[in-house]
Amino acid sequence: MKIVHVEAIALDMNLSQVFKGGTYQVSTRPTIITRVHLENGLIGETYGGDEFHTQREIVRVIREHMAPLLIGQDVRDFQRLWDAMFNIDLDLGNRGLHQLDMHPRGILMQALSCLDNAMWDARGKLYGVPVYKLLGGVRDRVPVISIGGYYPKDGKDPLDAIAEEVDMVRAAGCIGIKMKVGRASLDEDLARVRAARKAGGPDFVITVDANQGWDPLDAVKFCVEMERADLGVRWMEEPIKWYDQTDGLMLLATKTSIPINVGQGEISGRACRDLITKGGVSILNLDCTLCGGVTEWQRVADMARFMNVEMAHHEEPQVAIHLIAANPHGLFVEIFANKQRDPLLWELPDGFPKIKNGYMEVPQEPGLGVRLREDVIERYRVD
Repeated sequence: MKIVHVEAIALDMNLSQVFKGGTYQVSTRPTIITRVHLENGLIGETYGGDEFHTQREIVRVIREHMAPLLIGQDVRDFQRLWDAMFNIDLDLGNRGLHQLDMHPRGILMQALSCLDNAMWDARGKLYGVPVYKLLGGVRDRVPVISIGGYYPKDGKDPLDAIAEEVDMVRAAGCIGIKMKVGRASLDEDLARVRAARKAGGPDFVITVDANQGWDPLDAVKFCVEMERADLGVRWMEEPIKWYDQTDGLMLLATKTSIPINVGQGEISGRACRDLITKGGVSILNLDCTLCGGVTEWQRVADMARFMNVEMAHHEEPQVAIHLIAANPHGLFVEIFANKQRDPLLWELPDGFPKIKNGYMEVPQEPGLGVRLREDVIERYRVD
């Protein structure tokens, strides 16, 4: 049961094109492999995260500071080990100023998340059951949607582009798309959502993601117009700019019946509590590679259930599938059906994901059930 060794391996790869969302663009796909070795020979391992600014710092924190806390400890004691990592006495350039300290806190929480997720894989292997069973086991398959709808390259008609992508997403076995908005004008983005609905038909799931691109009044205008057009949008994600994440969200929630989905960048359960109580949100799109791992994600899910808030998960289907499958108020698992956007999903795991008729099957092997290809790790490792 005891932990004898910890590994952290940074990977990165260049994408074949640049993908532009509402407020950002992506040109590489980084991640971190984390392994926790037990004295009986079992190895808990997983990958996650797409941080490129501080990837090396996250790996260093795991290797130099958190691994020594875990060596010799019983991997089953997940609450105690989580608290030990969360309360580590580590100064990463802290200034005692809340907003400025969010950067080093983010490094700390991503390191904690890597280890917590790997230890859950180890626990599943130790007990001989999939992680979703350890967490409660609600279903053995989960509906899957594709993140997409990135703005096309110059010259291509954006309405044609989103219609073609909807066809591709459906052909990939997904029941819907999460499309980007927020970079173009409100009218142009509304036309793109109309085109997606026309291409997908009435039963196709459409969600929209502004990546914190609007002030509250523009977000209200956009949501009201989508409702007037009867576009059947399942949720409005990250609509409000970073500096108005409570009152701005609450204002929007009072003006639209479209569910508001936020939280993918939060690094603590307490921040999620504030989004629910002060922001009036309907869905939390929490990411267990950022917020403190499976342990903290599940704590938030338990809180959200009692507050009538649904749970989603930001990307990372290799872990998210277990979390959504373990909770009755879990929604969809997300992938990038466009393999150029996340090549690692299709190269790194062996035999995962399995998608059919709009659903992803939950791996039934012990732990997370996702075996990683050693040759792919060696090809993209950067340390």
